[in-house]
Amino acid sequence: MEPQVSELKQKIEDTLCPFGFEVYPFQVAWYNALLPPVFHLSLPGPTLAFLVLSTPAMFDRALKPFLQSCHLRPLTDPVDQCVAYHLGRIRESLPELQIEVIADYEVHPNRRPKILAQTAAHVAGAAYYYQRKDVEADPWGNQHISGVCIHPRFGGWFAIRGVVLLPGIEVPDLLPTKPLDCVPTRADRITLLEGFNFHWRDWTYRDAVAPQERYSEEQKAYFSTPPAQRWALLGLALPSEEHSLVSPELLPLTTHTPKPQNPSTVRGWLSPRVSPSASPGP
Repeated sequence: MEPQVSELKQKIEDTLCPFGFEVYPFQVAWYNALLPPVFHLSLPGPTLAFLVLSTPAMFDRALKPFLQSCHLRPLTDPVDQCVAYHLGRIRESLPELQIEVIADYEVHPNRRPKILAQTAAHVAGAAYYYQRKDVEADPWGNQHISGVCIHPRFGGWFAIRGVVLLPGIEVPDLLPTKPLDCVPTRADRITLLEGFNFHWRDWTYRDAVAPQERYSEEQKAYFSTPPAQRWALLGLALPSEEHSLVSPELLPLTTHTPKPQNPSTVRGWLSPRVSPSASPGP
């Protein structure tokens, strides 16, 4: 890896990794090469970017402390706002650089996604994006089958959170890292895609590979509980408009965009929103 990329990656990791995130560099050109022009990032091809994902540890290291800090302040989507806060801290760690952060849930006014997160994860080498085209002679006929990313160490027990773009930083000599094909057989790919599309509520598709770590039972219960009841689950008071203990610096640095339940309109590139957080999250 180029020294400049290694240095920037280390600074971002120092900011994010203690809170349960992982960071992977890629070139904008690699992402654009797999997509129609309407989805391209409008930056020169060699521009450096980083894919950010959350591991199971994010729940305890980032989300719970964030909720405790903000527990008397109304939050429209605690997970996304927590992630936005941590992504915003990257600007503080690299004040000399122009930085653009795109969260996975952000959309344009016409509802077109600003980033196709699973494609970005694939080209960054973070997780393999399994799609219908990866199954020879598939058995699904006219059914729409959405793809899903699988992480070589966490299986499906992770979430893609967004990308960090560094306009003006070009790395034409950066070599791509291929994602590990950890579900190589046709039968296992069919099981994975059917589990994700038809049985996602039972969590089993996430075990497409034996994960080093899964979501804790508390974390699974949190994401399975209706939002209004999640605060009590963690022993926190229900947010109130009348009280706030959170300091302004704990709030996200960007305006939060509410997520639709299923903004997927791009067949073959976006998976359905099947949970309160980022695909294949939460």
